[in-house]
Amino acid sequence: MKVRRSERLIDMTRYLLERPHTLVSLTYFAERYASAKSSISEDLTILKKVFQARGTGILETIPGAAGGARFIPYILKEEAQEFIDEMTTKVADKSRVLPGGYVYLSDILGQPDILRQVGRVIATQYLNQKIDAVMTVATKGIPIAQSVATYLNVPFVIVRNDSKITEGSTVSVNYVSGSSERIKKMELSKRSLTEGANVLIVDDFMKGGTINGMKTLIEEFDANLIGITVFAEASFVGNRLIDDYTSLLRVTNVSDSDKAIKVVAGNYLEKVFGAEV
Repeated sequence: MKVRRSERLIDMTRYLLERPHTLVSLTYFAERYASAKSSISEDLTILKKVFQARGTGILETIPGAAGGARFIPYILKEEAQEFIDEMTTKVADKSRVLPGGYVYLSDILGQPDILRQVGRVIATQYLNQKIDAVMTVATKGIPIAQSVATYLNVPFVIVRNDSKITEGSTVSVNYVSGSSERIKKMELSKRSLTEGANVLIVDDFMKGGTINGMKTLIEEFDANLIGITVFAEASFVGNRLIDDYTSLLRVTNVSDSDKAIKVVAGNYLEKVFGAEV
C-alpha cells in the first residue's frame, strides 16, 4: 500500500536517526513505502534541509545505482557551548569533592538526556574520521562509551582491571596509575579488537595513567589510536603521561580540606570549532 508523504517523512526520519553512518539505498525506501524513487529523492531533499537548518546532522545523498542516503549526527557550536556551560555549573558543586582529588560524576552521567548530549558532542569531533571501535575502562566510562558508539554506529569495548572468565583469552598490560603512581594491570579480550582497527578512547575523568594503559593495549593489538576524549580532566602538576587529548571540562582546583572546587571549560570547543576559550 502506498504511503502518504507526511507519513513517509516521519518514518524516514525515525529510520535514519536510528541508523547513523549507515547507507540506506533509494531502492529500500522505494519498496518500503511503495513509492517512486523520484518521490523518495524529493523527500530526502526536504529532510536534508531540515536536518541542516535545525543542527540535527548531515544527510548525505549519494547518486547512482549504489547510492542512497546516510545520516551523520553532529552538534552546532552554539549548542555545544551551551551544554558545556551547563555541565561546568553542575560539576562545580563543592559537595562533589571526593578524597584524592576526584569528583563525583555518577549521578550526572547516569542521566539519559546528559549522556545523549555527551555522545553527540564527542561524536561530532570524529564525524569525518573512520572509527571502528570506542574503548573505555570499567566501570564509570561505560555509559559514555555506549552513547558515543551509538552516534558513531560502531561497537564499544571495555577494558577491565581484573580477569573475567566470560571474557575468554585476554591481552594484559601494566601501567602506572596517575593517582597513586603504583603499577597496575588492565586487560582486554582478544576478540575485542582486530589488527588495524581505528580506536577512539573515551572516559569520564582523566588523570593520565588509565588512559596511557589503554594506549598501550591498543598498540598490543596492532590497532590505531585515532583520538582521546574525556568528559572531564583533572589539573596535573609535572609531566602528564598523555598530552594529545580533548576534554569537555577541566577541574582546575579540588581541595579535600575545605571542599573547594573550580571547573572551567576544557579544550573541546577550541579543538573542534576553533573557538577561543
